[in-house]
Amino acid sequence: MHRHKPLEAFGGLNQSVAKHGRDEMRHGGQILVDQLTKLGVRRVFSVPGESFLAALDGLYESGVQNVVCRHEGGAAMMAEAYGKMTGTPGVCFVTRGPGACNASAGIHVAMQDSTPMVLFVGQIDTRHRDRETFQEVDYRAMFGGLAKWVAEVDQTERLPEYIARAFRVAMAGRPGPVVLALPENMLSADAETDDFSGATGTLDVSDPAAFGIMVDYLRQAEKPLMVVGGPHWSRKSAGFLERFAEVTGVPVAAGFRRQDYMDNRHPNYVGDLNVGVNPALAVRVRAADCLLLVGTRFGDIETQGYTLVDPARPGKTILHCHADAGEIGRVYGATVGVEATGRAAIYALAKQVAEDAPWDRFGAWTAAARTEYEAWLTPQESPGDVKQEDIVRWLSDALPEDAILTNGAGNYAAWLHRYFVYKGYGTQLAPTSGSMGYGFPAAVSASLEYPERTIVCFAGDGCFQMTLNEMSTAVQHGAKPIVIVMNNGRYGTIRMHQEKSYPGRVAGTELANPDYAALARAYGGHGERVTTQSEFAPAFERARASGTVAVIEVVLDRDVLATGVSLSELSAKT
Repeated sequence: MHRHKPLEAFGGLNQSVAKHGRDEMRHGGQILVDQLTKLGVRRVFSVPGESFLAALDGLYESGVQNVVCRHEGGAAMMAEAYGKMTGTPGVCFVTRGPGACNASAGIHVAMQDSTPMVLFVGQIDTRHRDRETFQEVDYRAMFGGLAKWVAEVDQTERLPEYIARAFRVAMAGRPGPVVLALPENMLSADAETDDFSGATGTLDVSDPAAFGIMVDYLRQAEKPLMVVGGPHWSRKSAGFLERFAEVTGVPVAAGFRRQDYMDNRHPNYVGDLNVGVNPALAVRVRAADCLLLVGTRFGDIETQGYTLVDPARPGKTILHCHADAGEIGRVYGATVGVEATGRAAIYALAKQVAEDAPWDRFGAWTAAARTEYEAWLTPQESPGDVKQEDIVRWLSDALPEDAILTNGAGNYAAWLHRYFVYKGYGTQLAPTSGSMGYGFPAAVSASLEYPERTIVCFAGDGCFQMTLNEMSTAVQHGAKPIVIVMNNGRYGTIRMHQEKSYPGRVAGTELANPDYAALARAYGGHGERVTTQSEFAPAFERARASGTVAVIEVVLDRDVLATGVSLSELSAKT
């Protein structure tokens, strides 16, 4: 068994300073300096300015030496030289406008010389933006081509997050300069917030100890959860994931629209973290004491707007593997971060436990999560003569295991994500960007690439109309996807939010639709219309037998929503 290394071994800096909690009110300048102290910063270089007086106050009695310079260019170059000598970011403070312009020479040196450096620039009060206020400059535009990353901190409580990320970015990959603009009113405001958590550096996939350290942390967990996602996956990777899960017993959740990364029938698969997440799985994410993130950014969709795991106080061990070191610790400070593709990471993790007897630590935890997932698959009846939940379950049971399902964005997708059981890698094509209109072009492309496989596009009426003109492309080139159009005569997702926020005040969400079946036939394809549940399966079989692009228009109850209640019921509740 591997012994844990101190965080410094992961490329982090000194983190011995006591953590501040939310019950301690501090002004922004003090919060900033507390992060620098925790990061091991011993010396900063500055030319003072009224725009960052709170930071100067924070430096007072901090123990951090403030080398007061005569020109911002010299201060920035001193900081660059410090970074070059120590391999850790040199830190420089300058004031807005002319001060930042003068410091740009040092930023240019740091970029060209690949030197880690963080430049803090005082900024005008945010309440006076875009008035060409005295010394106002857009620093993202000014430094965009000179620095690795440029940001402006608008919320005092997020200073620890931004500062930790600045240091991580400055040191990751090819080192370089980062610029953080600090609005005067943000910096002087008080806030209750924790210091950053996790390490500031990452291990490389080539480090022989990297994955042993991760597995060692996993062994000590009581309630772990593994989340997989991102790019760089393969069918072979899915096999290694199953082996790793079987040995360790860890439950596995898929990231948003990455449900095909693991056979959903596997006893360790516990669901996906999508927009309409299983509430029981959301509870599991909150309760987990260790998150093993492989390939995924673990962003706002997976975390329900960062509510399932608080970036400021995650309260759990986070083990993060990602191909881009800049993504590790970008939002959540990782206890251990490894720069590796999902494919390389899962191979290394599986290899790490290949000789282990099956672990028995997490059996009850994983079994309970699996039971909750299976319960979530039980169809909940929706209004109308045609039930989307029953259609999706029929497709899940009847389609070949290698069938490819595509979709775009809309209320209809909630049924697909909840009720379809993906059997293998490469069977889901869906945009994590939430782009409407994606499903049909993706289905055409998939049909051309895999003409022998069944390709099904699940679409809403609004989604399909954005790209249905590509039916002529499908006919011309011999693509034969089957499109199932869920027609409820509206932009369903927007209407759902509209009814929640402005009940009864319908504006801009109603749709005038064509006869989709007739339109498909006009393009030279196959078209049918379904108005009752019993009509669907025969219509689908005829569409599959047609040998061309096919459209099945499913006429829904106009009030049906992904919430499982009607619009009228939702209006009554609001």
